[in-house]
Amino acid sequence: MTARRRFRDVIRIGPVQVATSYDGHGRDKHTAACTAPRCGFSADYDSRAAAELAARTHRCQI
Repeated sequence: MTARRRFRDVIRIGPVQVATSYDGHGRDKHTAACTAPRCGFSADYDSRAAAELAARTHRCQI
């Protein structure tokens, strides 16, 4: 079963969106996900700074 997340503080850095949500234990998780077609990059981080750094340095392979 998939978890439904409610994202907040969503920003866009190039084609990558960075957002904050709660995990299943009530802790903050930060997600960076590329919105380019057929890219498939997404990752969860413990800090907002790490997620924003990943968004700034991401280069699509397509």
